[in-house]
Amino acid sequence: MRLDDWFLTEDERGNPGTKLEAWTRGNLVRPLIHGATYFAELRDRLADLGRDDLLLFADWRGDPDERLAKDGPAVASAMAAAAQRGALVRGLIWRSHLDFLRFSAEENRHLGERIEAAGGQCLLDTRVRHGGSHHQKFVILRHDRDTRRDVAFVGGIDLCHSRRDDVTHQGDPQAAPMPGAYGARPPWHDAQVAISGPAVAEVEKVFCERWEDPAPETRQPFRRLRDRLSKMDDAPPLPEPGPPPEPAGTHAVQLLRTYPHLRKALPFAPEGERSVARAYLKVLARARSLVYLEDQYLWSTEVIEPFAEALEREPGLHMIIVVPRHPDQDGWLAGPASLIGRAEALDRLTRAGGGRIAIYDLENHEGTPVYVHAKVCVVDDVWATIGSDNVNLRSWTFDSELSCAVVDEEPDPRPPAGARRFARDLRLTLAAEHLDRDEDDVLDLCDPKAAFEAFAESAARLDAWHENDRRGPRPPGRLRRHGRPELGRVSKALAMPLYRLVVDPDGRPPRLRRTKDF
Repeated sequence: MRLDDWFLTEDERGNPGTKLEAWTRGNLVRPLIHGATYFAELRDRLADLGRDDLLLFADWRGDPDERLAKDGPAVASAMAAAAQRGALVRGLIWRSHLDFLRFSAEENRHLGERIEAAGGQCLLDTRVRHGGSHHQKFVILRHDRDTRRDVAFVGGIDLCHSRRDDVTHQGDPQAAPMPGAYGARPPWHDAQVAISGPAVAEVEKVFCERWEDPAPETRQPFRRLRDRLSKMDDAPPLPEPGPPPEPAGTHAVQLLRTYPHLRKALPFAPEGERSVARAYLKVLARARSLVYLEDQYLWSTEVIEPFAEALEREPGLHMIIVVPRHPDQDGWLAGPASLIGRAEALDRLTRAGGGRIAIYDLENHEGTPVYVHAKVCVVDDVWATIGSDNVNLRSWTFDSELSCAVVDEEPDPRPPAGARRFARDLRLTLAAEHLDRDEDDVLDLCDPKAAFEAFAESAARLDAWHENDRRGPRPPGRLRRHGRPELGRVSKALAMPLYRLVVDPDGRPPRLRRTKDF
């Protein structure tokens, strides 16, 4: 198998301004499903940092008091302690919109202040399009004396409230505001990866490119003054990067990104970067048996089109999609538009695939919906990605995003042939959770059609149990068939302009939006 059949070549990335390699080989990538799993490992790794070690992180939201485990420490305390032990700590945090919009401006500032008080440095970064965000979520730990311990965490999990949930999906005790349907402690499904090997140095390049951008972190004079008075506008030079870590496994890794095309160009992406979108276009053109997708939004008809075209082109292709049952925590702002966008997307997929497309949402064993925040895709059990990007126009064109795509160079010995171990194991791990199976009881799900049918049968049993007023024992599984979104009183005529122009923008008039621009 040729890696360039599945990965973008350097030219296909479409960004000659970056220092990133097209891909690296010899990595070990471990999926960390659930925030509690990720946070526990991050806690241990942070506690291990010492003098002259390096901690770099970028985040959309950081809550300084979010505990990494039941008994702590909090995020800010763990990072500050590393800085006090002599580690070099640098952070890039999206400055965010105002708190009354239910974002995180003050929380992000407080996290930066705590780290700076301990000797680290954080920048509140708004070098994005107007209305856009830095949505990347990654942490890099490099060790001055033993590079074998170097690791990079990449994915969709922010260092903030509501993320520390586990397989039971009882929710994080430190909950973020969510629609009432999710309860007082919203159950949360998410994913991150831990990367060891040469790709760690590539993730470090992503951080360095942003850190070394000479443009001011904000164009607003009052914010710049506040940052200067609080000494949060310093950007001391980073140390010269060390050599890449030694090979650690059989995983080839390609880092995929989105950067907007800014009027004042990013030096590392003069015309922006669309490698997230371009990678999906390439692998969907190869899809033959199964596309497995977990996504927070599934909004934009432009972004759904290559999925629909794959279904129309390949009569044997099936798709399993897992999404949240209700709009996100910002539903009062984005809810009507997200419902319309998802309804349009599901209509298009259904027209293209008929019975070969299945969309589900999740609930825990008490019947509370689980908020699906994961951004995971597996294609034909060969190519897999976990990252910060959602399947919507915003993530493909407008916000900054970072995703880790993996092709395992070790074939999977289980039939049917042609699969790679990492991608298949990732899909089976997620299937075991959603079907309430043991992870050693999934061999039959290696077959894509059998997996498709198993999901459908599990959801049908649980739906029937609910329709029968929950009489008798609850059947195993957490999957519910995801129906067409209900728009309520919001008329499509009123909400569509919001969807097209505000909530899911790409910074250009709608008439100029074209898939080829990806």
